[in-house]
Amino acid sequence: MAGPAFRAAAVRVRTPATSANLGPGFDALGLSLGLYDDVVVRVAESGLHIDIAGEGAENLPRDERHLLVRSLRTTFDVLGGQPRGLEVVCANRIPHGRGLGSSSAAICAGIVAARAVTIGGAERLDDAAMLELATEIEGHPDNVAACLLGGFTLAWMEGSVARAIRMDPSDSIVPVVFVPSRPVLTETARGLLPRSVPHADAAANAGRAALLVEALTRRPELLLPATEDRLHQDYRTPAMPESVALVNRLRADGVPAVISGAGPTVLALVAIGAADKVARLAGEGWAANRLTLDAGGTSVLPLA
Repeated sequence: MAGPAFRAAAVRVRTPATSANLGPGFDALGLSLGLYDDVVVRVAESGLHIDIAGEGAENLPRDERHLLVRSLRTTFDVLGGQPRGLEVVCANRIPHGRGLGSSSAAICAGIVAARAVTIGGAERLDDAAMLELATEIEGHPDNVAACLLGGFTLAWMEGSVARAIRMDPSDSIVPVVFVPSRPVLTETARGLLPRSVPHADAAANAGRAALLVEALTRRPELLLPATEDRLHQDYRTPAMPESVALVNRLRADGVPAVISGAGPTVLALVAIGAADKVARLAGEGWAANRLTLDAGGTSVLPLA
């Protein structure tokens, strides 16, 4: 395959925040949220220049170590070759280390931007291949599937191949996120999980995950029982006791609440009329945000 040619014009890519697991759907279910990072990528004559504004601006690397740049480089290799230089501008709004898919957003932005700036990129790397590549970089498909496809996703592995299907969540559901001030590393949260769980807990989660598909798409009134989890949230309490306590308090009040991804953000899935009231329930120490459900996933937008 001949080496690629690149567009002279910059491309702008928008990636949504995501929430994985959603209670019982551990490493499988994901939801795309209306909170976005924007990235502008342009092929330059030489070198690498990165500007970052917003979340992570003070501590993210501005060199080849940046996850977005690593994803760009990996994708350019798949597409057949590297450009001479790159200019990258990031406007970050997704909090880092909070369980809202900031790393998946960076990965998906890099893959989609590299494909968009490469002439014939879509023919060299189709949508299914983008999901596989994103999963290879991220390590699991739940967040990247929701980030790429938008909506409500179910992701799984067939051998070493990532697969996903997209569904439309009910438009009567409003996501409310409660974001704490301190992050928790995903590696820390995963390290607290046991190697095995009781059979009864696994069976309960399988039933609840199946119910959650129905609840999120057609029967929102079932969200409280459908979001019950026995596989991961309680085990992670030592890393995020305030988050687990908030989940338990909200659920006791009848609010379908879960740990978002690996935490420590708490996600509540509520009816439109209750969203503002629920957003006021967390108290001090939390940034409560009423969001929308994202339907489009990662997209290439006009520069203007």
